[in-house]
Amino acid sequence: MSRFFFNDRKQLVNDAVEGIVLSAPHGNLVRLDIDPAIRVIARGDWDKSRVAVISGGGSGHEPAHAGFVGKGMLTAAVCGDLFASPSVDAVLNAIVAVTGDRGCLLIVKNYTGDRLNFGLAAEKAKRYGLKVEMVIVADDIALPDNKQPRGIAGTALVHKIAGYAAEQGKTLNEVRHIAQQACDSVYSLGVAMESCNLPGSDDEAGRIKPGHIELGLGIHGEPGASVVESHNSKAIIDKLVAALKAKTGDAKVAVLINNLGGVSALEMALLTKELAHSALKDQIGWLIGPAALVSSLDMKGFSLSVLKLTPEFEQALQAEVETIGWQKPVAFAPLKTLKHGKIHDSVDTTPSDNEQVKALVLGTTQTLIELENRLNALDAKVGDGDTGSTFAEGARDIAQLLNAGKLPLNDSAQLMQLIGERLATVMGGSSGVLMSIFFTAAGQAVHEGNALPDALLKGLQQMKHYGGAGLGDRTLIDALQPALEALRDQNLNAAIEAAKTGAESTARMQKAGAGRSSYVNQENLDGVADPGAVAVAEVFAALKKV
Repeated sequence: MSRFFFNDRKQLVNDAVEGIVLSAPHGNLVRLDIDPAIRVIARGDWDKSRVAVISGGGSGHEPAHAGFVGKGMLTAAVCGDLFASPSVDAVLNAIVAVTGDRGCLLIVKNYTGDRLNFGLAAEKAKRYGLKVEMVIVADDIALPDNKQPRGIAGTALVHKIAGYAAEQGKTLNEVRHIAQQACDSVYSLGVAMESCNLPGSDDEAGRIKPGHIELGLGIHGEPGASVVESHNSKAIIDKLVAALKAKTGDAKVAVLINNLGGVSALEMALLTKELAHSALKDQIGWLIGPAALVSSLDMKGFSLSVLKLTPEFEQALQAEVETIGWQKPVAFAPLKTLKHGKIHDSVDTTPSDNEQVKALVLGTTQTLIELENRLNALDAKVGDGDTGSTFAEGARDIAQLLNAGKLPLNDSAQLMQLIGERLATVMGGSSGVLMSIFFTAAGQAVHEGNALPDALLKGLQQMKHYGGAGLGDRTLIDALQPALEALRDQNLNAAIEAAKTGAESTARMQKAGAGRSSYVNQENLDGVADPGAVAVAEVFAALKKV
């Protein structure tokens, strides 16, 4: 079964070409209207006053090659079918359409089909009186004994350098010369842990064994030169760098970090970090990427391309362009850091005595500890079965501090802020954070001069703000809010009754609006009170006994 989005497999490339033109951020691309089988994307602002630079090849390597069409890079790109060279007619029509008296340079990757089709088109174009030259990119060093190395991601660097020369008004010979210099100075090597999948074909990505990578895997899914039994990012980068460094010596280089299509942005950033600490680090002048520049559909792999730099190359690489796919080079430098003192977020408290408050804290903690099994049993029906243990763990910690005489019992602001700090540390999951927010905000409100009932409601307000739950969402708020409002407006007895009524109401709520219960079916909730609300009701009931 296909792993790709498409409507009609036969129209896939045509449809993609239309999407590329439509999404061009500079609005500067057109598709030449010649024949549906001839897919040429060209600059809409081209006036033939300079040397034209044309490239192309099989589709599936996006943004190459159409993504590099625009001011400062390619004049036109000829798009073949997936991994298939464009026809001679398609290339010829592209040449004739965009080439003026200054002539045209073809940039071709070193594959037989591309060489033959672009080459024959070039010879035919000469019959029209056009000047056409061609350079062949052969940057892949995976097979050192191969007389015809493949053209891979380094091609994008050749596009950039040749396009810059043409934009500066250089002659065809000058553009061809600097492009050939770039071809002779760029080296690439890639790896992949999964090959690519072709739309409409069976899954081919599983060819590589788990835990292995192929070194030198081709951008059309051709088997690699060797297999490495590792996914370790440092080891892989070191292996690629060693081979590339053997080609560049100690020369200053630009490095293109190319995503072959299926590697996450997180992994590409990690690989960039490994490169920055590799044996090549002292030679890197510019980083290009990490990004997909010459991809291979959804291949889970990446490649590195290094270009030995000259002043002309550096100037060309830095020049502005108007394209979809080119990535602006970044001058390489060590990691920038900014010294900043670590924040030790702890509450400064002074232990103090208050017999009445001590009794309240003791009663609350004992109640929650005794409720552990009951609350867990309730939560097992509507959640993950740990509410009782979570509240009991927090209560035990506060009880230990109480027994050790470490609580500021005579300072309500400090006491609640300390409780908030401890609950965030010892209570698990979101419950601990929510209760910490409640006590921390309430303690701050007391510190600012609010009466205790008003401060507790402010703590509730912040808990609701950050947690997202409210009345009717089948949480502890359904018991806590009416209880605190009754405490503010009436007395403790009214608060106890309001908490009990609120907790009981949760058993009749058929849907939870927050928490793990929100993922539970209605029939599982029916008749079961929310364990957090029950805990609140029991704590308020216990306060009357103090």
